Amino acid sequence: MQPSIVEMIYSQRQEIIDRWKEEIQSVNENEFSRSLPTDMYNETNLEFVHLIIDTLELEQSEAKEKLRQFAERLIHTGWPLSYFTQGMQAFRRVLLQTMTSKDTVNSKKVFHTFYEVESWIDGIINQLVDEYSGSWENTLYLQKLALKELSAPLIPVFEKISVMPLIGTIDTERAKLIMENLLEGIIEHRSQVVLIDITGVPVVDTMVAHHIIQASEAVRLVGAECILVGIRPEIAQTIVNLGIDLGKFPTRSTLRKGIETGLELTQRKIVDL
Repeated sequence: MQPSIVEMIYSQRQEIIDRWKEEIQSVNENEFSRSLPTDMYNETNLEFVHLIIDTLELEQSEAKEKLRQFAERLIHTGWPLSYFTQGMQAFRRVLLQTMTSKDTVNSKKVFHTFYEVESWIDGIINQLVDEYSGSWENTLYLQKLALKELSAPLIPVFEKISVMPLIGTIDTERAKLIMENLLEGIIEHRSQVVLIDITGVPVVDTMVAHHIIQASEAVRLVGAECILVGIRPEIAQTIVNLGIDLGKFPTRSTLRKGIETGLELTQRKIVDL
């Protein structure tokens, strides 16, 4: 940016900051800002606006690093993306209003000056949005890894008998994961009977039932028997009302009854001593 523009901004720095603080209070009045202590919110605003102006005299790499650190700290503590974008848009409005209100910009250079200001502000906005998006994408990636590691494990409970406990909502993506873990686990544990426990599934609708039926068919194709357990009375009523046919494979109300059936299918039984 031209030295004359930078000098102009620094000469009116305090006025720009004061006007920006007033502007940001009005545009960022939302549930999140109201939930923060007033001192913390005001200190963060002051740090933000000083950082914006200070990028003018910093090397590009240093300016980007300081913006990255600031954005990362706020993102990790739950500040929304709108705080950054609205804050920068408010700064642009205040800056241009301040520069033009005192006829400090020569009319012949108005367009060029505005273009440089817009480029500077847009560059900061783009970086802040990228930082926010990158952090969000990284969080989603880590959550997916955790889901893959912890969700829908196939657990061997007896020789040739395994249990897959399902907890939470089952969507298409998770159904694929369940199917993969199920088939890989059957081969790994040499299971002859698999109990799919839906005790922890809050809702069984047509889509969920379809995924379960697909899983049971896949189990049968690899030479094992599938038993659906954990059918609560309300789930049973829902299945009947929806007209879902689960008659192709055995069902049991509890995991205990399912294990007893699994033992019978493998020519064993529980005996009281």
